[in-house]
Order: sequence, then structure tokens, then C-alpha cells
Amino acid sequence: MLQLLDAPDHVLAYRISGTLDAADYGRIVGTLDAKLAAHGRVGVYADMTDFESMTAEAVMKDLRYHLGHLGQWTRFPRAAVVTDEPWLRAWVRFIDPLVPQVEARAFLPGEQAEALAWVADLPAARS
Repeated sequence: MLQLLDAPDHVLAYRISGTLDAADYGRIVGTLDAKLAAHGRVGVYADMTDFESMTAEAVMKDLRYHLGHLGQWTRFPRAAVVTDEPWLRAWVRFIDPLVPQVEARAFLPGEQAEALAWVADLPAARS
């Protein structure tokens, strides 16, 4: 289940609990595209404390979206993931150096305010 969260307008903030399906993923992408149209660069905050899985269709949509935006990753300068799952925290640490255009950090439950503040403080755009 997806819940969009209150955040500064240049931040996409959401909480996923249980299984993320294709319809919920579509809501994420629609909201993200609207924020990109308004701001050009968007921070992404994902509270995945109660995340369990993604449907195959949601995984495929995610893959298509990311591959379709390969040249635009500078538009997502920061991503914060809140989780206590070791495998998800390891995934964030693994991805961070592989995508140098995006600074990614994992935060623990209880650090939501810190994570949101960090992701909202976007670094200056590179020329």
C-alpha cells in the first residue's frame, strides 16, 4: 500500500507498507513527473519501514522508468530510504557509488525527520 506524505514541494515523499503493486507504482511516477515538471530537480524520500515486496508488474514498471530516465538522474540529486531491513540498507549502500549523480542514504526508523530534512536540502545543480 502506498501513502503519499506531506513534504516540501520539491520532494516526493511516500510510505510503502506491505506489497507495492503496479497501480501504486503508477501513482509514484505520476506524482514524481508532476514535481519534475514544476521544479526540474526533486529529492525522493521513501519510508519503507513496513515494506514487504513488489509485484512483478510493479518491478517491471520500475525498471522501465529507471532505464527510460538514465540520462536524467541528475534530476534526482538525493534519495533517502527509511528502513531497518539489513538487505534494503545494504542495497542503498551498494547503489550509492554506482549512480554518482544521486546521493543515496539509508536511515533507521525514528530518523524520519532527519531523512526528510536531508533529502529536502538539495545540493546546488552542477553545470
